[in-house]
Amino acid sequence: MRIVARTLHTLTALLLGVATTVALGCAVSSTTAAAQTTREVQAVAAPAPSAQAVAAPAPGAVTRYKQGYRFESNGWIYLHIEGKPFARGVQHGRLMAPELAQTRRTLRYVIPGDTGKNWSYFVKAAPRLWTKKLSSEYLNEIKGIAAGATRAGVKMTWQEVLAINGQMELTESWWPGVVDGDYRSVVDNTHCSAFIATGSYTRDGEVVMAHNDWDHFVTGQFANVIIDIRPARGHRILMQTFPGCIASMTDFFTTSAGIMGTETTIGDFNGYAPKKVPEFYRMRKATQYADTLGEWVRIMQKGNNGGYANSWLLADADTREIMRFEQGLKYQSVERSKDGFYVGFNSATDPRIRNLECGGDPTYYDIRTPCGARRVRLTQLMKQHRGQIDTEVAKAVLADHYDVYLKLPDNPCSRTVDGHYELDPFPFWQARQPYSPQGAVDGKVMDGDMAGQMSFVARWGNSSGIPFDASAFLAEHPQWDHFAGYLRDRPTQPWTLFSVDAL
Repeated sequence: MRIVARTLHTLTALLLGVATTVALGCAVSSTTAAAQTTREVQAVAAPAPSAQAVAAPAPGAVTRYKQGYRFESNGWIYLHIEGKPFARGVQHGRLMAPELAQTRRTLRYVIPGDTGKNWSYFVKAAPRLWTKKLSSEYLNEIKGIAAGATRAGVKMTWQEVLAINGQMELTESWWPGVVDGDYRSVVDNTHCSAFIATGSYTRDGEVVMAHNDWDHFVTGQFANVIIDIRPARGHRILMQTFPGCIASMTDFFTTSAGIMGTETTIGDFNGYAPKKVPEFYRMRKATQYADTLGEWVRIMQKGNNGGYANSWLLADADTREIMRFEQGLKYQSVERSKDGFYVGFNSATDPRIRNLECGGDPTYYDIRTPCGARRVRLTQLMKQHRGQIDTEVAKAVLADHYDVYLKLPDNPCSRTVDGHYELDPFPFWQARQPYSPQGAVDGKVMDGDMAGQMSFVARWGNSSGIPFDASAFLAEHPQWDHFAGYLRDRPTQPWTLFSVDAL
């Protein structure tokens, strides 16, 4: 079945004009033996420039409300909001009401299967946990989102919007670790691949940053929002997000202060302090108000509750300095460089976090796992393309399908930078379920010049362009047929440039 899946994806990509060997490190021959050496894999040229569209709405396809507007482009929704907290929240809710309804419908369906509790249970918990911890600015923005959606015909409470913002903490930290009494003894949270590079590693010495979001397809398919927030106070923000969220959650952003940022989740993290401040609030505040990298870290540290623990990759576009900020609950670390790179692969590089807050995390060294394999592969790619990394190389890195465990150049699976659980039978790691509908649902790339113009390029659906056909997938893998009606198709989309003031 695995051979059939690979053949089908290759034929489909060829028919659509998508080269499956666009990934860096792909050899010309598909008959790669296990004895292929790293030296042979490294002998690749930089990719040719890829086709790229500019985000633009079709005539008459812009929806406006007050100072806000939205339009759709190549699978993405571009949303602009501005003004004071409640007003910009109303714009958000009014313009995103259909997507908010779909998000809520999906959470109501999947949460009981994941936790044994109804979505309403978590909606009631959210204000008890966080209302007193949020500033009036962000609480008013959340209340505005609910009011806007309600005015648009989708009746929604602000408590529901608050729970949507904290859904990951509620279901992945608070419920299993605090209420249920013990963290689940599974290796999970392998969300995202990322890198950031500068100095002698990039083509012209400026910062290059890239990220793809790994998620369950049922919920990750809602991360197709690029929001431009121009607040009455603080810095303007351009970031990827979900409907109803005041923070990014997938975490790819730039601000008018010249700060660029992304992250990868720290897998199997087991620390949480429910009396402290949630991550979505700290991230939004840091992104809106920090003038420097150091200030961004200080805001994130204040009241840190350990929720949604991440390895943050940050940069100052003006000074070309990059940073890796790993934030656990008890332990944190900061590394900075003006000539180097950092990669993100869902495992902490700080041994204190990895051993004392992640149970030792055996995936760090195990190339049979997504974390261990991508740690090796991303590092290889950074070194292979030292001095040549630009946005085109970054796109190809995100699309990479080289499997370092089997030494196969074109084997899209859970171990590749462009993750494909849906194609992986998992014969080498029994802790995972085979052919699970999850993996990379996008790709985003930005360099320092783009950050200065508050813009970035993004590809919706999959970093390499492999399409996902929900009906065909469920027919082939009926063990997931309970997701029928909730899984969406994600066809091949082009890379698209998004900028603030797109209209």
